[in-house]
Amino acid sequence: MWRKDTTMALSTRQEILSHRRTGQHLQRHKGWSRYNSRTFYLFVSPWLVSFLALTLLPLLYALVVSLTDFDGISPRWHWIGLANYAELLQNADTWFSLSRTLLYTLITVPLSVAGGLGLAILLNQRLKAVGFFRTVFYLPSVVPVVASAIMWKLMFDRDAGAINAIFERLGISIVTWLVDPMVFYALIIMVLWGLGGGMIISLAGLQGIPSELQEAAVVDGANSWQTFWRITLPLLSPILFFQVITGVIYALQTLIQPLLLAQSSQSASSTIAAVPRGNYLYMVNVFQQFFYNQRFGYGSAMLWVLFVIILAITLLVFRSSTFWVYYEVDRDTQ
Repeated sequence: MWRKDTTMALSTRQEILSHRRTGQHLQRHKGWSRYNSRTFYLFVSPWLVSFLALTLLPLLYALVVSLTDFDGISPRWHWIGLANYAELLQNADTWFSLSRTLLYTLITVPLSVAGGLGLAILLNQRLKAVGFFRTVFYLPSVVPVVASAIMWKLMFDRDAGAINAIFERLGISIVTWLVDPMVFYALIIMVLWGLGGGMIISLAGLQGIPSELQEAAVVDGANSWQTFWRITLPLLSPILFFQVITGVIYALQTLIQPLLLAQSSQSASSTIAAVPRGNYLYMVNVFQQFFYNQRFGYGSAMLWVLFVIILAITLLVFRSSTFWVYYEVDRDTQ
């Protein structure tokens, strides 16, 4: 009897273990069938196809064109190797436009980030109608760049502009904004008008900071400046880092604003000729090479040089982030 019960118990145990193994195998097989590699590539295929067709292939085509004397019209072109790049490095206009672009970037990016952060701090207070003021400051960032440029061009007009009309009422002499050297400052003012986008991002970052940390700093005797410098700013540094990266990339590619601030014209060549020297940015020079000089090979070489410059500056900012960007790390994950 004891042997029979023992045999039955062992048989039952083996059946249970067999069922468990079968269930685990089915579960693993079920998970593999739902999340296999083909399913992954099926979901990412729209982005992958668009990346290949609209980004990678045009980049490779522009690289090939930069090694030729293609003019954009004639089907015949010649392979000239690195001649475009050699000419680019010796061209005074290229260096001038690049220096103006770097100066423009060094001015607008810090002012945009700091201005957006300042507005976010002001609008993060408990004020009456704070939602209305947030909307008012954010609206300029959603205005199309063409409409914004035309509006500011009318406001900067010497004879009929609203800015000079205000200056006349205040007894200040009239300023010719749309000619050198003031046109560069007009461009900066127009760009800084759209601080709302950075303000919204900084405001979201401020509202994500735990209030307990700031309250603890106040309890320890820290004043408002010390709390901001030691608590708020370090926790907000990843947000500011993102804005610096995107701001640099955007500023180095600025084109529409300086073109639309130029004198009105009906052709691309007249537009380029009307752009003041102070607003002769790198992308304006590229625009001139493509649509005025019909030098598609040289213009493609300029774009590839700009790509390398943007990549180098981005990597430099990333490398510097180790000294001023702080991330929240869960101690349990360390």
